Amino acid sequence: MFRGKRGLEIGGPSSLFSVKGYFPIYLFAERVDGVNFSEQTAWEGKISEGRNYSYYNKTGYQYIKEATDLTGIANESYDFILSCHSLEHVANPLKAIAEWERVLKPGGYFVLVLPDKRYTFDVNRPYTAMSHLLDDYKKDVNESDDTHFNEIIALHDIKRDDKLESTGMLEERLKENSVYRYVHHHVFNFELINQMLGYFSFKTVYQQEAAPFHLVSIAQKNI
Repeated sequence: MFRGKRGLEIGGPSSLFSVKGYFPIYLFAERVDGVNFSEQTAWEGKISEGRNYSYYNKTGYQYIKEATDLTGIANESYDFILSCHSLEHVANPLKAIAEWERVLKPGGYFVLVLPDKRYTFDVNRPYTAMSHLLDDYKKDVNESDDTHFNEIIALHDIKRDDKLESTGMLEERLKENSVYRYVHHHVFNFELINQMLGYFSFKTVYQQEAAPFHLVSIAQKNI
């Protein structure tokens, strides 16, 4: 389903799609382009728009765009969409998926990887309800949203977060979130993932828990 195809990755590159990863999609794809929200991120460092998206030993086009706004990328222009541990950092997940669905060809595949809270610092947080995501979508919530910040401060498991030493450090990160996107706004399980995919008429074709903390889903866009 990926051999010789052209894809778009949101928030990558990701080791899960590399040659030794869970899904070695980079090995088989003709080309993968990338989308990141800024020219400076905590994960990729300094990047710039242009033909410099480096994955495996290949190069695609790097876009600097919000996950929720892919303006300038044509409708139905990609054979597949990849998103590995990026959607949890988006304040309005349904708005993002709507854009990804727009640029995906009919019959194309969407690979979505999200954290399994049972093995992460979100372990104490409740799963997000689909009704909440729908409300955010209707309100057109943007990346300045701080709805879940008090919950995060109260329930974030510092012991499971090797990048934080204290709640004070977490609070400082929250203040900078609209710039750096550290926060996991929402908490997902397969039930919620299927509700999101079904809302946009995707057909789920594969789901699997993968070590150490991945929820992997593959869905197909309606033809």
